[in-house]
Amino acid sequence: MLNNKAILITGGTGSLGRALTKTILERWPDIKRLVIYSRDEQKQFQMAQEFPDSTYNAIRYFIGDVRDLDRLKRAFAGIDYVIHAAAMKHVHIAEYNPDECIKTNVGGAENVIKASLSSNVSRVVALSTDKACAPINLYGATKLTSDKLFIAANNIKGVQDIKFSVVRYGNVMGSNGSVIPFFLKKRKGGVLPITDPSMTRFNISLQDGVEMVLHALENAWGGELYVPKIPSYRIMDVAKAIGPECEYMIIGIRPGEKIHEEMITSSDSYNTYDLGKYYVILPTVTDWNLEEYKKAFHAQKVENGFSYTSGENKEWETVESLKDLIRKHVSSTIEI
Repeated sequence: MLNNKAILITGGTGSLGRALTKTILERWPDIKRLVIYSRDEQKQFQMAQEFPDSTYNAIRYFIGDVRDLDRLKRAFAGIDYVIHAAAMKHVHIAEYNPDECIKTNVGGAENVIKASLSSNVSRVVALSTDKACAPINLYGATKLTSDKLFIAANNIKGVQDIKFSVVRYGNVMGSNGSVIPFFLKKRKGGVLPITDPSMTRFNISLQDGVEMVLHALENAWGGELYVPKIPSYRIMDVAKAIGPECEYMIIGIRPGEKIHEEMITSSDSYNTYDLGKYYVILPTVTDWNLEEYKKAFHAQKVENGFSYTSGENKEWETVESLKDLIRKHVSSTIEI
């Protein structure tokens, strides 16, 4: 799929960007070019130690900000596929710095779309979040806006052969700033801060997130919003898996947090289809035939009123399964 193609990843030095880079270089040794686009020179320096351009001839490190349209256009020259992973993502930080969040998550999305349309890019996959579904915080609202922009971009492409799609998923296990690394660090002090004992979250591994992006890159017809079928966990089960001997200190939810997350609302159900491994929310306006799409992917319409929330999920992680997952996906040397 990616051999002889040029790919650019915005936010490429983040957890998902690094995992994508590893998978792409392993699976497609004849890739033409892989551009890591991000604004943090230190992270690029560190990533270059793991993936040196002397060993991986296709890789390029490009300093730039998604807020800078001219820089994006320069970076997109000769690029076939774009994966947009750059975002300001910490909920409480976005609440206190709203203008910065909007500039990156909304303005940055607009710039990626403009740069793609002015280049010869043929595929764009944008990363979303469960917090974009029925958002109650600014981060979620900006990501919902970003999702809408990318989906609507299919309507303004004209005769260009370009497809925009979105992938939405929950907490990535072990990613930067997520709860598991946070708890692992805090347990050394013997106290784990718990926002709310009833809190639940969706859970996806970094590699499953990578596979979902690659699935969209290969299969999207344009305008799809993909949602994975993944388990939930209870925050108290995470705490018991990591620090069973710790004290649990209830601190209350932070600004903009939900008790339970959603990925599909009942209002979305009218345009949601079951693809087997994934759900997909389809746009109301497309330039392709819905019946042909349903046939091609064996898509089954979900019941009207269907919703997909972390608190009412049918699949759950247990304390023991969480321990196994932490050893597998975070660190095999961790004693839990």
